[in-house]
Parts: sequence; C-alpha cells; structure tokens
Amino acid sequence: MEVWRTCELTSRNWVRLFFSTLLFGGFAGMVAGLIVEHDLYHSVGEFLALAVWFFGVSCIFSVISQMGFFAYLTVHRFGLGIFGSIKLWNAVQIVLIAFVLFDIVYFRYAAFADKGDSIAPYFIPAVLLLVIGLVVAYFKQKATNRDAFVPALFFMIVVTTIEWFPVLKANDFKWVVIMFVALIVSNAWQVLILHRLNEKSVKMAQ
Repeated sequence: MEVWRTCELTSRNWVRLFFSTLLFGGFAGMVAGLIVEHDLYHSVGEFLALAVWFFGVSCIFSVISQMGFFAYLTVHRFGLGIFGSIKLWNAVQIVLIAFVLFDIVYFRYAAFADKGDSIAPYFIPAVLLLVIGLVVAYFKQKATNRDAFVPALFFMIVVTTIEWFPVLKANDFKWVVIMFVALIVSNAWQVLILHRLNEKSVKMAQ
C-alpha cells in the first residue's frame, strides 16, 4: 500500500487525524509560548490566561500545518505522475530541499544581518529543520519502506518552511520559536501517523 495517500481513510480516522494534530500542535506551541514569554505572567491567573491564548494561536498554526500536509499529498501525487517514477521524483525533491535550506541561511542573513554580523546564527533554523527532518524521515522509512524517506524529509523541511515563512519574514524571535514548535510537532505527527490510520481504515473496510 502506498504510504502517502489519504483516500483509504474512513471518516472516523479523518476526524482522529484532525483533532489529534490540533491538540498536539496546540499544546506544543502553548508550552513554547509560556517558556519564551515567561516574563509576561506573574500570577496563576495570568499564567492560565496566557496558556489559553497560546493554545488557541498554536491551534491556528496546527490548522495551517494540516492544510500544508494535504496540499503536499496532492503535490506528491502530481509529482509521481509527471516524473513517472518515485526515484526521479525523489531526486527532484532532494534538489528542492537543498535549495530551501540554502535560502533559509543566505536570504535571511542578507535581509536581517547588520554589517559585520556572523552568519553562524543563521544556520541554526536550517540545521534544526534538517536534523528533525532526518529523524522523522528515518522513523517513517523504518515503519513503512525506503521510498517514504525523501517525501517525509521534503515535507518536514520544505513544507514546514513555507508554512513558517510569515514569521521568518517578520524576524520576531519569540514568534519564530512558537510557530516553529507548533508546526514541527504537527507536521511530524501527521507524517508518522498517516500510514497507521490508513492500515486501520483498510482493516475496518474489510
């Protein structure tokens, strides 16, 4: 069974995917928000109010993640159709991954660095994305097959960057962190749970 499809999902598993992703992404972003904005609360009431606020905002980020996920599933099918084989399509995706990682470093440095600033800090987002992407892709491949590695890596790096772009462009460190955490958790969860939900849906249909 091809692991990057959603057509097998039952309505029950569709709902499960949506709400589980929403909760994981919302909670992860909330925790990140409470950490990076720890100076904004000084009482239990303020803490709870901010927790609710960050959870709600992070749920929005999670919905953006889900939109990106289903957009990629469509792009993946088109890519396979256009290039005719998973190997050629994967090669194209690897080139795009390299291009996006370069852009994250170079163009942000060119846009935001002051004269004399080191380029080293601008490697951090790219390295984080690459490391996390490789880990998620490894577990996806281990749970399914080796052809799933590059699509998982592409989604975790390229699609996450596209979703993340508005706050990267604004260059607000705290929101860069909050949105990154919410997106990366949501995206990783969707990548790693899809084939399991597909298998359950197929079994339920038999």
